[in-house]
Amino acid sequence: MTQDELKQATARAAINYIAPRLEDDSIVGVGTGSTANFFIDYLAEIKGTFDGTVASSEASAERLKSHGIPVYELNAVDSIQFYVDGADEANPALELIKGGGAALTREKIVAACAEEFICIADESKWVKVLGEFPLPVEVIPMARSLVARELVKLGGDPVYRQGVITDNGNAILDVYNLSIENPTSFEETINNITGVVTNGIFAKRSANILLLGTSTGVKTITV
Repeated sequence: MTQDELKQATARAAINYIAPRLEDDSIVGVGTGSTANFFIDYLAEIKGTFDGTVASSEASAERLKSHGIPVYELNAVDSIQFYVDGADEANPALELIKGGGAALTREKIVAACAEEFICIADESKWVKVLGEFPLPVEVIPMARSLVARELVKLGGDPVYRQGVITDNGNAILDVYNLSIENPTSFEETINNITGVVTNGIFAKRSANILLLGTSTGVKTITV
């Protein structure tokens, strides 16, 4: 199977997982990226079975609206039943690195509000130790150099993602050459750097379930 076919398979598996549990008042949180886009397209097939969605990016919101799926502001909903999103890396504890699409802050906020976080990814994203994929860090623009110097002290090699402005108006630093043995601690350490909005480690709020697309089918992984 191609990588796109694996992504499609995991997106379909997520629909099959949530569909029997959706109710008229259910709100579905929707992530950002190529795998999430497949999920959005499949979600349109069952759009009459739930109330609406909350999107983690403007791009996802526009795609949802193009299918006629209601999109609400997070402040307007009481709860989110499911949050479905992809990942750039996932480890056996279902701790993730996210943010390749520069939507990490809003993704982390929506994930924090969700009763259940369902990660959908293909097998290329499965790692034993996080850090093979560069870690995105969203920073206030004026603090970019300050934060970069602090990240170097932590052993990383930060690179400014030129030409990218987040939906929040901020910059992204991608940090290379990390081996993140303790994701929760490292997530907190980076978030405590002055000027950091948040970073792409999802350990304090890890996934509840990982639907992993493999050449032999979609594997359901829980901790």
